Amino acid sequence: MRVHRFIPCLVDQFHPEVGKNVVRVLKKIGVSVVYPDNQICCGQPFFKSGYWKKTYPMAKNTIRAFQGAKIVVAPSGSCVYMIRHHYIELFQDDPVWLERAKGLSGKIYEFSEFLVHVAQVDNVGASYSGKITYHDSCQVLRGLGVSSEPRQLLKSVKGLELVEMEKSGRCCGFGGVFSYKSPHIARAMVEEKANNILASGADGVTGCEISCLMHIGGYLRLKGIPIRTLHLADILAHGI
Repeated sequence: MRVHRFIPCLVDQFHPEVGKNVVRVLKKIGVSVVYPDNQICCGQPFFKSGYWKKTYPMAKNTIRAFQGAKIVVAPSGSCVYMIRHHYIELFQDDPVWLERAKGLSGKIYEFSEFLVHVAQVDNVGASYSGKITYHDSCQVLRGLGVSSEPRQLLKSVKGLELVEMEKSGRCCGFGGVFSYKSPHIARAMVEEKANNILASGADGVTGCEISCLMHIGGYLRLKGIPIRTLHLADILAHGI
């Protein structure tokens, strides 16, 4: 099987190890990976801020970059949701680009979604010693309906104990530009999330959205709480 890899901006700029670990896991299960180097931002921040005119060229570039792909995999639920659903909305009045957007929409998958439903793999042979809790990011859970898939993968990791936090699906407060525009509300939300993580007894928190993990991790470090934040790909690549 051959897939094309889409890398979100925050992974590219701040946590490139996540992208590398996605490749490690995919290669471990026998999947070859192609990286189109002409890909850029999918346009999500502009679209959600109301700047549709600035979003069009980014969306068109993304569609062009993956036009030859049969399957596209991304370690981000929000980017996948943007491409899968909002591109359709964006090009609603442009029949030519609407069809091209639908073509990409039907072949892009979030990382855990791809592993479980397309590759049909729930054990990649990873090992990790520790107690981990899982954060359900808004776009992954409510947008894509992905929740059991990452947990299924985590439960197969040798040495890992998965513990559930209270209100795992409650927003962490990042919300893209929301945390910038409403910092006080975002701060209260991430404080609640951190308290729930702490109460779970976990020594690490994982998820499928690096933006959420950066937001949560920043607060934990600010408060001196020694709980690690790791993307799902980081855990699945551990020990393989």
